[in-house]
This record gives sequence, structure tokens and C-alpha cells, in this order.
Amino acid sequence: MSTNLADIMIHIDETLDHKTLEKIRDVVIAKDGVGSASFHDETPHLMIVLYNPSKLTSHQILDSVISQGVHAELVGL
Repeated sequence: MSTNLADIMIHIDETLDHKTLEKIRDVVIAKDGVGSASFHDETPHLMIVLYNPSKLTSHQILDSVISQGVHAELVGL
């Protein structure tokens, strides 16, 4: 049996330092069903998240970012 995974891109509106972005990423990774979350210093406004859509929705992931006090939205891939 295989697990279907999906990718989403989240755009964070604020300009944040590396440490703050790591804290946001750590909260996202802690969610059950998230396989990975990453951003790059060259594109700090964008976070790519690999997740299992049978365990949570893209909007639940987005909500975990927004709950940390930033403005963010999903970006179509």
C-alpha cells in the first residue's frame, strides 16, 4: 500500500529573520501528517511543505503558520 503525499507552497508576507522562520517551520513539522517543511535564504517568503492529505488539509497547515502571528497564504504549484 502506498501513501499519497502532496506539496503546498505557503507565502509569508512579512520579512522575517532566519531564526523566526525556523520557529515557524518547526511548528509546521510538528503537525501529524507533515513529512517536511523547508525554506531557502534566497526565497525566505516561501515555504514548501510535504504532507499527507489523508491526515490533514492544506488549510490546517496554513492556519498553523498564521497562528504564529504572521500573514500568509497558499500559493498554487
